[in-house]
Amino acid sequence: MREEKLNELAGLLASVSRVAVLTGAGISAESGIPTFRGEQGLWKQFRAEELATPEAFERDPRLVWEWYDWRRKIIGQAAPNAGHRILAAWQGMFSSFSLITQNIDGLHERAGSRDPLELHGCIWKVRCLREGTLSENRDVPLRDLPPLCPDCGGLLRPHVVWFGEPLDSRVLDEAFRRCSSCQVMFVVGTSAVVHPAAALPLAAAEAGAVLVEVNPEPTPLTRAADFSFRGESGSLLPLLNRKLAAPDGP
Repeated sequence: MREEKLNELAGLLASVSRVAVLTGAGISAESGIPTFRGEQGLWKQFRAEELATPEAFERDPRLVWEWYDWRRKIIGQAAPNAGHRILAAWQGMFSSFSLITQNIDGLHERAGSRDPLELHGCIWKVRCLREGTLSENRDVPLRDLPPLCPDCGGLLRPHVVWFGEPLDSRVLDEAFRRCSSCQVMFVVGTSAVVHPAAALPLAAAEAGAVLVEVNPEPTPLTRAADFSFRGESGSLLPLLNRKLAAPDGP
């Protein structure tokens, strides 16, 4: 049954030019990056939800940066998996290909994806609270905690969206625009419950796109998906890609 669905999807993809993809924590988990929630989310005596807030940063920026420094070390040791690499390759396969991610780890870019829309920011970027300037910082570990802006000496914060903060409206608007204009939308490794990202596949479906879900477990999106595959992206996307490359093969 899965083989038939993969063949059907490969045939469909061969006839379209506009594809969008939304990825979530699942594709990063395949590279060994924990989600930092639940039992595995504990760090010292704190939980992620107690540290990833503007209030926590205002109270104790050093403590928050200690946590992000720890996360950066873990993420820095991870490598893109086959799912990341296939999505990067697809960017050159379709005339319009949009990669939208809820992840902050930068693995899509390391796999070769160009300019992914990062809904929740990027852990390798820092923002000056005094000047509002944005820059890249890949020091692991960080030289100073908390880090300061090299230009003005102002406090730097991680360029990520914290609990209680809105997403960048320009990034979100562009994500909705691309999803509303695609012909096929993949939803890969996301629980489909975190808004507003969870609304992106629905916007694509309302505009007539075919929805494809790749996830180890069923999600609230499963019933609405035209194709729903149970499994990891690192296994399923290479299978699909081989069928795209050799549509008449097995």
